[in-house]
Amino acid sequence: MRTVFLLFDSLNRHMLSPYGGTTLPTPNFERLAARTATFDKHYVGSMPCMPARRDILTGRLGFLHRSWGPVEPFDVCFTEELMKQKGTYSHLTTDHFHYWEDGGATYHNRYDSCDMIRGQEGDGWVGVASPDWAALKQQFHQKQYSERPRSYPRMNMMNRERIRVEEDFPTHKTVQAGLDFIERNKSGDNWFLQIECFDPHEPFQAPDRFKDPFRTGWNGPTRDWPAYDRLTESEEEAAELRANYAASLAHCDALLGRVLDAFDADDLWKDTALFVTTDHGFLLGEHEWWAKNRMNLYEELAHLPLFLHDPRNPTPGTRIDALTQTPDLCRTFMDLFEVEPAPQMQGLSLLPMLGGAPGHDAVLFGFYGGSANVTDGRYTYFRYPDDLKTQELYQYTLMPTHIFDFFADAELEQAELSPPLSFTRNMPVLRVPVHESAVMHGAYGPGSMKEDTTVLFDLAADPEQATPLQNPDEEARMTGFLALLMAQVDAPPEAFRRLGLSRPAEGAA
Repeated sequence: MRTVFLLFDSLNRHMLSPYGGTTLPTPNFERLAARTATFDKHYVGSMPCMPARRDILTGRLGFLHRSWGPVEPFDVCFTEELMKQKGTYSHLTTDHFHYWEDGGATYHNRYDSCDMIRGQEGDGWVGVASPDWAALKQQFHQKQYSERPRSYPRMNMMNRERIRVEEDFPTHKTVQAGLDFIERNKSGDNWFLQIECFDPHEPFQAPDRFKDPFRTGWNGPTRDWPAYDRLTESEEEAAELRANYAASLAHCDALLGRVLDAFDADDLWKDTALFVTTDHGFLLGEHEWWAKNRMNLYEELAHLPLFLHDPRNPTPGTRIDALTQTPDLCRTFMDLFEVEPAPQMQGLSLLPMLGGAPGHDAVLFGFYGGSANVTDGRYTYFRYPDDLKTQELYQYTLMPTHIFDFFADAELEQAELSPPLSFTRNMPVLRVPVHESAVMHGAYGPGSMKEDTTVLFDLAADPEQATPLQNPDEEARMTGFLALLMAQVDAPPEAFRRLGLSRPAEGAA
């Protein structure tokens, strides 16, 4: 078995033509849908970027125990299990720069080899000690300009000096590195390739030929990076931001086309599996919000695209209605290579669903420290603590780092050694209380959320989630799903307390 896993970041399902999107042409996603099974009810698990990747690698939801952080010593990753049980070689090509920050530095080492492409967003790549600030102020909009050392906007301005022509773009290089791996190994077998593209994640920088169809007449400085906040921009500024996202998405569609060309040229369809998906979506003004991490996990964020081709059971052009989510990818990779999953791995294999097998009855998803959310594919339910700021909240870890720093002194001074959890392989773990001094307290978790009201939506009657549903019976049913799913992932006791829930009795279904 050979597998190519193409993972985009912040790819909006509702903008892709196979899912009814009309904002822009996405012809290569249409090509993909014609050759694969298209999953219609695929959802995120843990949010955002690195929590989603931990879910993929380990097959477990992590957001109820841990915020953004590394792979833990007790985690069992599918790449290592494939190697241990089948000798499967795994390779990662990526421009996802969070892998070389403190909070993601253990991920890429779970693969046998990797191509690490530099230059995305705030990657500390191009070193300029004394920039020409006057020139940069003219070039970049004030909302994405910064002189603060080590800040993402400052590093992004420096990095763009080396990203001029299409071949310079990190995602272009990432896909090319993946194609090079395929070319080197197409006569071999028993390998897993992950091509991981940071685009269309913000900032929405794209080659000129992809920007040209979306020109808005904007004459101001570079404006392609929205804030994680309410929509307050003028119509012209908002239009420019959306146009730049569309350009980045068009670039991703073209890069997908290059992968499909490689499959066509050597008929890899006959012996190579293909998965295409994303970690989460992105808000472009829907619900009056930009981005993620601040608001409810609306459909634009949580409902994801997924395309799957199994060469042993081709199902070109089919639609799959089963309810699935991100951790299921891990179990599916194990199934493809006929490897037994580790006891800690949860989720369902997607492969039987190609033949009509059912998916989940409901799935659980969320941000650490925010609402706990559940959907059964018809209803979505977002349940919040009574008070986000004062809720009882701990992180369970043996790797106390945030995105780009260690846990704060005030956090670790209060840390306690906690007995092993059901999935930590008999290892005790640190139980660390959340503290406002943490470097990322205001970026994710309880310090970042700006919506905090429990709501229920009926996706059939209200697909845009504009009007919360008042239905006590349905809310009670969704609350039951929520408590049951939390128990299945061994949510800590305070997770139930902070949400006003009781842990179901052992064996409850």
